[in-house]
Amino acid sequence: MDFTRKDFPMLNSDIIYFDNGATTFKPDSVIQAISDYYSNYCANAHRGDYDISYKVDLEYEGARDAVKEFINAASRDEIIFTSGATEGLNMIADGFFKNILEINDEIIISDSEHASNVLPWFRLAKTNGCIIKKIPLDKDYKVTIDALKSVITPQTKVISLAQVTNVIGDIRPIKEICEFAHQLGIFVVVDGSQSVPHMKVNVQDLDCDFLVFSGHKMCGPTGIGILYGQKELLEEMIPINLGGGMNESFDTIDSVMLKSLPHRLEAGTPNIAGAIGLKKAIEYLNNLKMDNIHKYEQNLRKYMIDRLIKIPHVDIINLNSESGIITINVDGIFSQDVAYYLNKYNICVRAGNHCAKILKQSIGVKNTLRISLYFYNTYEEIDNFIELISDKEKILKEMI
Repeated sequence: MDFTRKDFPMLNSDIIYFDNGATTFKPDSVIQAISDYYSNYCANAHRGDYDISYKVDLEYEGARDAVKEFINAASRDEIIFTSGATEGLNMIADGFFKNILEINDEIIISDSEHASNVLPWFRLAKTNGCIIKKIPLDKDYKVTIDALKSVITPQTKVISLAQVTNVIGDIRPIKEICEFAHQLGIFVVVDGSQSVPHMKVNVQDLDCDFLVFSGHKMCGPTGIGILYGQKELLEEMIPINLGGGMNESFDTIDSVMLKSLPHRLEAGTPNIAGAIGLKKAIEYLNNLKMDNIHKYEQNLRKYMIDRLIKIPHVDIINLNSESGIITINVDGIFSQDVAYYLNKYNICVRAGNHCAKILKQSIGVKNTLRISLYFYNTYEEIDNFIELISDKEKILKEMI
């Protein structure tokens, strides 16, 4: 892949960063683009009749076009800027499904979903009288088509799943799920937070109804994300936020006119710097090619798994998953104590429940240690990690 670790200022030290599922480092091109906006043409979007404001409009809407091409949406009107995947999922639940779901309608999720793809549905179920149902996970904690079919009833109205989960790291068969669901008139919502940054995602090929993801997990800035929705569905979405930038006019309570898509779902001053940075992140990833990123991460994963399985005191939770997420525990040692130990050697991993608090109902373990890989990780970094995790006595001695 055509990149250098020197592109990433955070990698200019001796840090080993294995927490890419939480957020990723940013290349110089992203950082410089954000700085350029704040330094050289800092103005609002869609509001000024002067040169620098016009440049902002071009850059901001250019970012929308870049996202459209990146996920192969049919129209730029299907790309809504949000603060992140969390806001997108809340907009989908409260701005669309809250208006069409009725008492005893069923919402299908799984135990391995992130909190952002659980809590909005919990609240909606409580307010609308809906029923939350969960797909049973197989022995590898994966979702299968057959397991999905086992919980579908005539009352099922929406299926909401991560394409790649943030703890198990399994890649769900979203295309097949969409094909099956749509035959029954069921909507499919996809959390792409852990898939869009790591593999090629084509929303038209998947035929999902909605998809969300966050910029900061794909070398972009924090505070920027995307809600994709098929245009005819977004047309029916009620804006959660009302204010400037999303209305055409308002004189009285009965004479409010909203703008057309996508702007009617983007009230207020947008995260302009975030959108500009996200565009640069997309350009960076496009240069590497998503298929190359996915293949490299799978090779890194195999290398690490092949070494971990030889360590008797390491329990691999997701042995047979396909992404760059590896979840483990060290026998008899609390996961956060292991993380503190690794931190002494400048290795960053995530310990805890990873915002997947209902997953313990399936795997029987509340806290785990998560290694999440990205294209700038190396085999040498894995070797350093393996050396440290292999010595249980050293962990016990140094973790305090």
